[in-house]
Amino acid sequence: MTQRSNRESAHDQPVPAPRPPGTPPELVWSRYLGGRPCPAAGLLDAVAAAQRGDGYLWIGLHTPSEQTMARLGAQLGLHELAVEDAVHGHRRSKLERFDEHLFFVVSTVAYQERGADEVAEIVTTGELMVFLGEWFVMTSRHSGPSRMPEVRAEVEQDSDDMPLGPSRVLYACLSVALDDFERVAAQMEEEVEECEELVFGDSAAQPDVERPYAIKRELIEFRRCIGPLEAPLNALCTREFPYVHDDAKPYFRELAERVQLVRESVSAMEDQLTNILQSALARASMADNRDMRKISAAVAILAIPTTMGAIYGMNFEEMPELRWAGSYFVVMAFNAIAMLVLYLLFRKFKWL
Repeated sequence: MTQRSNRESAHDQPVPAPRPPGTPPELVWSRYLGGRPCPAAGLLDAVAAAQRGDGYLWIGLHTPSEQTMARLGAQLGLHELAVEDAVHGHRRSKLERFDEHLFFVVSTVAYQERGADEVAEIVTTGELMVFLGEWFVMTSRHSGPSRMPEVRAEVEQDSDDMPLGPSRVLYACLSVALDDFERVAAQMEEEVEECEELVFGDSAAQPDVERPYAIKRELIEFRRCIGPLEAPLNALCTREFPYVHDDAKPYFRELAERVQLVRESVSAMEDQLTNILQSALARASMADNRDMRKISAAVAILAIPTTMGAIYGMNFEEMPELRWAGSYFVVMAFNAIAMLVLYLLFRKFKWL
């Protein structure tokens, strides 16, 4: 394998090896024989050995350029539409069969840590593309974190049942991607539980609607990544494809079952968040109604002295009680008693 000029690219290589002059910086490769990497003088020699049936070639790419993909496409016999997707990226998981190879696109996800009060995106997405041929496999990553060290460890792990060959790399890529899906789903469940405690924890506080809405938006993006992955996996374990051995189908069936479990978990979290949002909005409406009742009660109580002041402020010429002894104290006492009676009534009806 060749080493890359930057740290991120180094994580995408299958195994280290000297880099021949003229090799593009985004390209790394290795020849595998018997489930282990083996040395090769150069890429052309590795291609020739793999074509003779002496192992298989694993090529790793990170955001490849058009020139690199055009050269590899001509060398490996890749379809032009698959080459275009590898250059520009494809947002949905899919499986396509061409004459000489299979082309698999899998969406990847990663959980993004953030502060307690932040509502920025929680899930970051990327994509990984896998070209599968008789004597080669090529992986191309667009955005998202690199998981190639884990994929390499999965490929080199001893297994009596999983056949060796390019399909083993495809299985390892999908298995590691699903590990991330399951990990993110578990972390999203914790987010939903924290959101539920935040909304219903303090009955006196104004319910937070922004947080559950932000999490629901991230769940929708998460569902868009995991949903389309089920059909290609079911196809791999039920249909006949070149370069996918029958002994590998039970492994792809197990991946399809894992996808189904993640989808069910996401669906349950969406329903839970919908209920949380509806309850939070209902609580917010009830809180607004309580505030309006308090304001209405205060207005009604203050209306009594306002009305009395308006009456005696008209300067009528004939107001007999103005000449009565102690009339001022009588009027003030009436105001106070009337306001107190209203206050007690509103307290009884729980408006105050």
